[in-house]
This record gives sequence, C-alpha cells and structure tokens, in this order.
Amino acid sequence: MQVTVETASGLERRMTIQVPEEQIATEVQKRLKSMGPKVRLHGFRPGKVPTKVLERTYGKRVRQEVVSAVLQSSLVEAFGKEQLNPAGQPNIDSLESAPGQGLSYTAVFEVYPEVTLPDFRSLKLTRIVAQVSEEDVERMIETLRRQRRTWEAVEREAAEGDRVVMDYTGTVDGTAFEGNQGSEVPMELGSGKFIDGFEDGLRGVKAGEERVLDLQFPEGYHAKGLAGKPVQFTARVLRVEEARLADVDETFIRSFGVEEGGVEALRKEVHENMERELSDNIRAKVQQGVMDTLRETCAPDLPKALVDNEVQRLMQQTRDSLNQKGAASVDFEMDPSMFEEQGRRRVAIGLILAEIIKANGMSADPAKVRARAESIASTYQNPSQMVSWYYAEPGRLAEIESMVMEEQIVDWILEQADVTDTPMTFDEVMNPGQTSA
Repeated sequence: MQVTVETASGLERRMTIQVPEEQIATEVQKRLKSMGPKVRLHGFRPGKVPTKVLERTYGKRVRQEVVSAVLQSSLVEAFGKEQLNPAGQPNIDSLESAPGQGLSYTAVFEVYPEVTLPDFRSLKLTRIVAQVSEEDVERMIETLRRQRRTWEAVEREAAEGDRVVMDYTGTVDGTAFEGNQGSEVPMELGSGKFIDGFEDGLRGVKAGEERVLDLQFPEGYHAKGLAGKPVQFTARVLRVEEARLADVDETFIRSFGVEEGGVEALRKEVHENMERELSDNIRAKVQQGVMDTLRETCAPDLPKALVDNEVQRLMQQTRDSLNQKGAASVDFEMDPSMFEEQGRRRVAIGLILAEIIKANGMSADPAKVRARAESIASTYQNPSQMVSWYYAEPGRLAEIESMVMEEQIVDWILEQADVTDTPMTFDEVMNPGQTSA
C-alpha cells in the first residue's frame, strides 16, 4: 500500500492511498472460495459450483464488498502509519477500483491541532470574593413578602407600584385588530410589561376614570402587522389597588418548609439557600473567566468539522428544550450562525482541556463524581434510583465526569496562577448591572 499526504491549507490534509490489485484479487478469491460450499445453483450439485461460475455470477458483487472493506481498513492503517489524528469523517475523492487496477482514492480531512499550553504561573486571573450579609437576608425576605403580596382597592390616584385594573379597546387607523380589547386586565405601574407610554398614561388615574392614549407599537412588536404602527387605546379604570406585603407570620414561615423556630429559623434557612446560590454563581463566573483566559492564551486552530458538529448538537439541544416546553421546534427557524460562536468556544475549550488532561495525567475524582451525581439526583423523587441509573452505563455518567473534571482543572489552574481576589456584594454577583432596592 502506498500513501502520500499533502497539506491543503491550515488543518486540512489530502491523503492519497493506492492498494495493489493483488491484495484486492486475493481477498475476492478468498471470499468466493468460502461461498462455494454454501451456494446453490441450478445444474450443479450443492458445494460443487466451479470457481469460474462463481466468479461470473457473484464476482462483481463480491469485488464491491471487498473494495468497500479494504477502503475502510486501508484508511485506518494509513492514519496509523502517518500518525494522523483526523477530526471528523474524511471525504473520499477520486475513487478508482476497476478490475485489474487495484484501489486508489484520496481522503480529504482535517486533523486535530497542536495545542500549546501556557506557563500557568504566568496567567493573571481574578477570583470573586463575596459573602451573604444580614442586610442581604433582610432584602431577600422582603422579596419573598412581595412575591406573596395581596392587592387591596384604594380610593386615591394610582401611583408607582400600584395596580390598575381596567377594560380597554384599541384601534389602528380607526380599525379594530386581533387582540385589541381586554377585560379586567391588571397592570402594575412600573412593571414595564405594556408598550411604551401605556403605564405612563395611567399614572394618577382613579377608579371610574377613562383615558384615551395615543401610542405606537414598537418596531420589533411580535405581531408583524402592527409593528411600528400608531395605535389608540381607550382604557376605563375599574379599580386602583395597592400592594399589601405578606406578614411574616406562622403561615408565611411554614410555606417555606420551616416547621419550627419561627423567624430566626426562616432567616437561617434563607441565609443557607443564599450562600449556596452565591457559591454556585461565583464558581460559574470564575470558571468562565478561567476558560476565557485559556482560550485567549492558547487560541488553537479549530477544525471546521468539529465546530459544525458542535453547532448541530447545540441546535438539537435547543429543539429538545422547545419540545419539552410544549413549543414545536418546527415552528422556529434556526440559523446555524446563531450557534457559531458558542460552538467555536466549546470546541476550543474542549481541545485545551483535553491537552491539559493528557499533559498532566488527570482524571475525574470518583468521590467528587459520586457527590455530584447524588446532588443532581436529590431533585428527583427517588434519588437512590436515579444515582443507580447514572452508574448503570458509563455513557450516562460521562457528562457528570466531564463537569467534575472541568472543575478540577479550574482549581488546579487557580493554585498555580497569579490570582487577584475581587470583593463584591451579593447583589453585584447575583444581579449584575442592577441596583439593589
């Protein structure tokens, strides 16, 4: 077998393989001979069909089978001989396999890039440091009270934070449109859930008052026939209501699963939950920062085949998610370019992590894998059964092992890198870009 390899461009290679006719013919004869005892042909005794007859009857088909098998085996052999690691399935060009001419073809493929790891001690990284304060707990309890608020009618003008309950009708160019009216519709002033100008137009109203609002649908409005068009709404206010926050009483406390200990036990429960969420969020942000730094520092060439595969995988995940939420994915057009950057990031990080694992002989800590599996399973009705399901097949556990391995690598890098701690508040970590109330 003769093999020649050319570098086309970047990671792409063109490998030409020639297999001599002797190898093909020998395998064809071998297969025909093995068929002899099994073949039944009219005019011949069982097992006594002459080889020449077998060749005339089955030779073409057998040769096609041999060529297909030799193509696969020679491709694998050539990869090993040339020490090439293909990224993705090769494309076969210029295939020639006429009788008497052997087999020749060209395989076009990409190879995995060489990833040069940095001196991890030179990496400059930041690590978020934050704690849950008593003020954070107080704000969270206030948030819980707001989530369970009730509404009471008031005899005054509507102000920010109040709820206006109304009937309304709308027209575009004097004509009604689909969804142009509503009855007993609640609108919280300041929520920003209606089109621009609607809430502002109802500030200061009282129950029984009617207002006419000349507004405009936004350019990106979901109903394309209305996008950007002027609209007139007539709103008749039925009630103005103000919020009454839930009292922190026994009923309120027990609604969060706290049976004993009163307010202090609730505060302790809330504090622990906030610390858990904060810890998870910090780890995710630090992990992303480490991965982004690795990607920028190493910047490996990315095989297009791997990126395309990852984009397809992300698209399928999105379809599955939409289907689980009851939205048919066929109703949504998905442009692969929407997933291109995420796909490139995942492929780059995967290549870098694989090189780190290989260079340092790393593996996922079984105890940490078990702990993570149990943590995930704890959200199910039968946790022990779920853990057993994960461990029943290695493939099911692979995703958890991958998560644990990534965390271990991040911890390992942080131990070596030049790390600067950045103090932040709970709100700054959990609600970036927002101002706490």
